[in-house]
Amino acid sequence: MSKVQSVIAYIGLGSNLDNPTQQVESALQELTALTHSTLLAHSSLYKTRPVGPQNQPYYINAVASLATTLDAEELLDQLQAIEQTHRRVRGTERWGPRTLDLDLLIFGEATIDTPRLRVPHPEMADRAFVLLPLSEIAPIGMDIPGMGRLQDMLRIQSGEGVERLD
Repeated sequence: MSKVQSVIAYIGLGSNLDNPTQQVESALQELTALTHSTLLAHSSLYKTRPVGPQNQPYYINAVASLATTLDAEELLDQLQAIEQTHRRVRGTERWGPRTLDLDLLIFGEATIDTPRLRVPHPEMADRAFVLLPLSEIAPIGMDIPGMGRLQDMLRIQSGEGVERLD
């Protein structure tokens, strides 16, 4: 019997509807209950301007790290199940308001490009609201597969519109 190897995954969390701070904090608690996974760390919460349509409330964002023996699509299934418990509605408006958004940002050293899942998250290098909280919990010198060093990406981001909450 072979032992299943654990992978470190990073999850982006965001909400801007129905008490966003509570939505994100609740989702962080729910991540502790994922099967075959252990929550390792999570960042501070950040208040951020919305991407896309600006006629929506500010977001609360965070990043969490998990050790998991699930494969990437199994983990995605569990993340989407958490979104559903938070009444996530997937509308036609891209970057529209939502009660909870859980994005699989990084899955170990894997590069995944399927119709259902792209990892590392293809837009993370352009999003200070992902990079800043990720930098709180990621190892120093982290290299994101196919994208480069986290610290190099952070230098490019101004961090404008991203406020760390206490």
